[in-house]
Amino acid sequence: MNRGTTILAASSVRVEQTGRSGQRWIVPALLALVIVLDQAMKWWAWRHVSTAIINDGGDALVGTMVGGWYADPVTGALLDLADFGLLSIAVSVLVRRRPPMKVVVPAALMLGGWSSNLLDRLGMHYWTAPGSVRGAVDFIQVGQSYYNIADFFIIGATPLFLLALGYLRWKAANRPAVTAHKRLRQRLPAFAGAIGVVVVVGIGAAHYGGLTAPLASVSPATDQ
Repeated sequence: MNRGTTILAASSVRVEQTGRSGQRWIVPALLALVIVLDQAMKWWAWRHVSTAIINDGGDALVGTMVGGWYADPVTGALLDLADFGLLSIAVSVLVRRRPPMKVVVPAALMLGGWSSNLLDRLGMHYWTAPGSVRGAVDFIQVGQSYYNIADFFIIGATPLFLLALGYLRWKAANRPAVTAHKRLRQRLPAFAGAIGVVVVVGIGAAHYGGLTAPLASVSPATDQ
């Protein structure tokens, strides 16, 4: 009986280790999927969608002041570097901590959207929208606002990510109590990653609005 229990326990450990090893590749795979799809659609839209625009500012959450910082060559570059660092921390925490898949999938899709918009500002726009100012290509009009594929990944995955975190918190509240020191050590990496994600949202990694359009959609009188 004891031997059978030991074998079952060892098998369970091996299955868990195999699952966690495979999970290591889920995050980069989902990031790559979102980035490739979003960049390909931006490349196509800049050449074939007359309403496509370039957003070189921030987002609706931070207003025009931070948007002006993003549009400035110097402060914009500094903010882009800060965004890159924060997103790198968030992705690193997600890969190293390896939370349950219900958290990993929406988190990776959300970070993929932010990363793709940030890549535009770091130089990818030279390929997707040659001749444009630094910024993200927005081409899907919803009301008075313009979005891209990355924005929809962000909008769709963020609430799922928050719901998954809330569910895990609820489950943790029903587990046996642990010491405050151990709880702090367990939560510190996730807390740091969450702060990084929130700051990225706050300073405009997800773009909104736009200022520049493709040359094909601008008349000679307004072409600058």
